[in-house]
Amino acid sequence: MNFGGLASEHNQYDNSLFVVIPVPYDLTASYQGGARRGPAAILEASANMELYDEELGKETYLCGIHTLSPIEPIASGPAGMNEAVRQKVAQVIEAGKIPVVLGGDHSISLGAVQAVSQCHDISVLHLDAHADLRESYQGTPFSHACIGRRISEFLPLVQVGIRSMSVEEARFLKSSPVLSISADSFKREKPIQKITANLKKDIYVTLDLDVFDPSIIPSTGTPEPGGLLWRDVLDIIGEVSRNCNIRGFDVVELSPIPGIVAPDFLASKLIYRMMGYLTEAKKI
Repeated sequence: MNFGGLASEHNQYDNSLFVVIPVPYDLTASYQGGARRGPAAILEASANMELYDEELGKETYLCGIHTLSPIEPIASGPAGMNEAVRQKVAQVIEAGKIPVVLGGDHSISLGAVQAVSQCHDISVLHLDAHADLRESYQGTPFSHACIGRRISEFLPLVQVGIRSMSVEEARFLKSSPVLSISADSFKREKPIQKITANLKKDIYVTLDLDVFDPSIIPSTGTPEPGGLLWRDVLDIIGEVSRNCNIRGFDVVELSPIPGIVAPDFLASKLIYRMMGYLTEAKKI
């Protein structure tokens, strides 16, 4: 099963611009599990998606999309899992390709960010309902609830869509250089220029699907009311891609609900549209 259900001439590794890396891992899930099934659900949905992008007027898949075999979960814990992700993403970057990581819970993003930061001077755009700025959660500093904190320790971080955090995280933000824009602020002000102004030329995008309102994405580990909508997220990604070089991205936290395939399909189309924005920016 490969992203887009592509014929062999468009999914070969050597000729592909994008490499999809499934990571079926949700050991740190703290409420609803099931994100380990997210990558497979996205791949299945993508095979039923039209490959002509009606917004961009192009067939993005012609740039080549290769799908790797899933990274086998490591039972020792999220630190070991992140190292496995880091190694795989590093190989993809060294080959001159753009990594597209499918989670899995949000803990797996750290390894991908580490790999990209070793090759490019990046900042990170973090789209999420949750601040994910805890120092530690449920006994590990590598929980999905800590991913923002870990990234902020070595890279500039811009968050958008936030609408849930602990008092510890709120206090951290007061003294932190992290730019955190709430979902309500975004919907009132549409501060897209502020977002891009606080990002470096090269960036990594980590997108937790609970950034969307649960009315359109109910199948996440911790759905939060008051989220962004389809067009909100596309406006952010589209503008960022025109102003920055997206060196890689991940889409995480899809916990599929049997019989409800709309969120799976939205996730697959979002990933394909993000690929399209990247090729537009590269004039491909």
